Amino acid sequence: MDSTVESTGTEGKTWGGGNKPLRASYGKMMMWFFIVSDALTFSGFLAAYGFSRFKFIKEWPIADEVFTHVPFLHGQELPMIYVAFMTFILIMSSVTMVLAVDAGHHMNKAKVTLYMFLTIIGGAIFVGSQAWEWATFIQGDYGAVQTKGGNILQFGEYVTVDGEEKFKRISIDDFAAVQAGDRVQHERKNGLWFVTEETLPPYSVNEIYTGLAANDNILVRTQEINDEGHKTVLSRAESLKQIKDNGKLVVKGANLHVNEYGTTLFADFFFFITGFHGFHVFSGVVINIIIFFNVILGTYERRGSYEMVEKVGLYWHFVDLVWVFVFTFFYLV
Repeated sequence: MDSTVESTGTEGKTWGGGNKPLRASYGKMMMWFFIVSDALTFSGFLAAYGFSRFKFIKEWPIADEVFTHVPFLHGQELPMIYVAFMTFILIMSSVTMVLAVDAGHHMNKAKVTLYMFLTIIGGAIFVGSQAWEWATFIQGDYGAVQTKGGNILQFGEYVTVDGEEKFKRISIDDFAAVQAGDRVQHERKNGLWFVTEETLPPYSVNEIYTGLAANDNILVRTQEINDEGHKTVLSRAESLKQIKDNGKLVVKGANLHVNEYGTTLFADFFFFITGFHGFHVFSGVVINIIIFFNVILGTYERRGSYEMVEKVGLYWHFVDLVWVFVFTFFYLV
């Protein structure tokens, strides 16, 4: 019996386990698998953030009022300026990484060394800037009072700027009436050995109320956003009433329990998502430093390939791309 085998024209074109799919090495394929899985993780975090913001859309902090600080320019409100600087630095570090990969393709050790060094510097500046932003966010600037229902009450006054009346925030340090008292921070050494408490707030609600009553120009602003897109400012009488009847805790700065800028959920997401991304950038800087020294030692020259630079470059571009989405969700939208 004769058997005939017909040619389909696909012989040698399908992957039988030994070829290189997409003409990529095993190392690059594994890096792509990691990037896809990590992208799904970040997508889940950002989706949760978007859902929470939509649910509390009338109470969410306004980014232009939260991220206004710039190093060495204390007291000046420059919304989003420093965050834009951080973003620019990270994007430029991605450019230098592209140049390092291209130089590696041409086996140009000197240029790979230079561009890898610039990438490391850019990443280090970004990580340092993010650490400074965290410290500023935690420390706070103006302070607020948390109500019994968990809402935030801020303080300020109306001022005229360029012929337009605007609400200007006022720090609780500027009007709180400090009163003598014997309230002591409870520690294990001066109380029950098995009981501790959180750090005492800078002032009591009564001290805030007394100071507010003594300054007729100060008003209270709630965390609820009105139809004009601004936080709702209460009348003088309602301001005093809210602090006296609903004031529960004086807060300064933000952490996982309280947040002077608004709902605590915003601070929780900020710390978790930007911290998770910052860990990725820090890890990328460490890996880049290792690759950088290997380049100097001529490791990849002896191998005859700078593919390792290309693989770490894929990771670095991914980190850069993720920041674009984080920047959009937290700071722009």
